[in-house]
Amino acid sequence: MSGFCEQAWEHTARIQQACLELPFNVELAEGALSVERFKFYMAQDSRYLVGFGRALAVAAARAPTPDEVAFFSGAGRDAVVVERQLHEGYFERFGLSTAEVDSIETSPTCLGYTSYLLGCAQSASYPELVAALLPCFWVYHYVGTDILHRQTGEVNPYREWINTYADDEFAAAVERCKQAADQAAARADEPTRAAMLRAFSTASEYEWMFWDSAYRMEAWPTAHLRNPHARGTATRTHDPH
Repeated sequence: MSGFCEQAWEHTARIQQACLELPFNVELAEGALSVERFKFYMAQDSRYLVGFGRALAVAAARAPTPDEVAFFSGAGRDAVVVERQLHEGYFERFGLSTAEVDSIETSPTCLGYTSYLLGCAQSASYPELVAALLPCFWVYHYVGTDILHRQTGEVNPYREWINTYADDEFAAAVERCKQAADQAAARADEPTRAAMLRAFSTASEYEWMFWDSAYRMEAWPTAHLRNPHARGTATRTHDPH
């Protein structure tokens, strides 16, 4: 029987290919993505990373081996501290103040994805949680590497983003998370492995949705129905989790 990761990637192959073909990533590779779309994406991603980091911390607390504890705790720190530095660098470069970042509303997709991961952290088994966390590592490296190979021209305003997810250090983190998933699946029974596959598939779909929603600069369809006087503000900027 093939390992879990091989099975999961084959199961989601069409989603992974579709991620490469999204307008957001095609234009990112060309350096043609609008600054406004990238700003919106970075604001969403900075909020997502907080939830992702919390889910990684739970995985570390529940991990069965010292190596897995060390990996997930370190990955959680990197998500909250290291990757946030990348975001803040771009915010500074584009002249985006903290107040302006806060004014960008958290999208339905961003809230949905973070809520899904935090729900897995709270109520799913450790193997299922690892499977849900894996796409954020693996799909980003897959997309980042593809963009690195097909980007056109030497000057790309998003080169730092591309290099972050296509470099060897991030590739090593991907392999470590894949190992944790394969090991968890090897210890699990068949129903748990089936739950892992569903979790990996769901998170992979959310990865596609995240880039797609950023390109559309997704807004809440009910935003026009809000009463700013009753709510105090017309803008909901943070994930309540």
